[in-house]
Amino acid sequence: MGFVVPRVYPILDASFVPDAGRAEFLRRLGRSMADAGVRLMEYRNKAGTDADVLADARVLREAMPAGQVRLILDDRVDVAMAVGLDGVHVDAGDLPPAVARALMAAEALIGTSASGEAELLEGLGSGADYVAFGPIFPTTTKQTSAAPMGIDGVRRFRELAGPAAVLVAAAGITLETAPAILAAGANSVAVASAIFHCNDPAAEFVRWMEFLK
Repeated sequence: MGFVVPRVYPILDASFVPDAGRAEFLRRLGRSMADAGVRLMEYRNKAGTDADVLADARVLREAMPAGQVRLILDDRVDVAMAVGLDGVHVDAGDLPPAVARALMAAEALIGTSASGEAELLEGLGSGADYVAFGPIFPTTTKQTSAAPMGIDGVRRFRELAGPAAVLVAAAGITLETAPAILAAGANSVAVASAIFHCNDPAAEFVRWMEFLK
């Protein structure tokens, strides 16, 4: 992959973005996150129209320039390519990781997800750069019917994946639980509401990075 996944992987969900002054909000947020040292961030907009997702992605790309921040988009390979984003996160029902890689630049960052052991093995063999897995704990940000796996599930997934696989733990993670998740074998923790529900997401990201050194 040629890129080390940071210990904290922020996911900006569209539900955190107000409709009023949307573009300016995203522009300021993107710049502040980049200035805070974010080097990888995902934008997720499950409910927006094609035009909405395209407009949001353009603003974020402008605010978080290529070469400074790896900005990836959930689901939408076409929009990521149109805007010049750095990769995509694809799940069941999206384009397979191998197809996403064939369409995008060779250096694109491609991620996929797993909530069970069979999905983990499939993700590891898909050619994706990393597999995000969970939910670790209950979450209201990501829609999922899978039962939380807890710390024991993190250990089980690491044992099954082997030491070389890049695993990103996701869903329901707090600053208090993150150290145990990383110690159990995750390379990174994906965080949405715990960062972006804060008054100052950039400062909260810095706090997470400092705490998880």
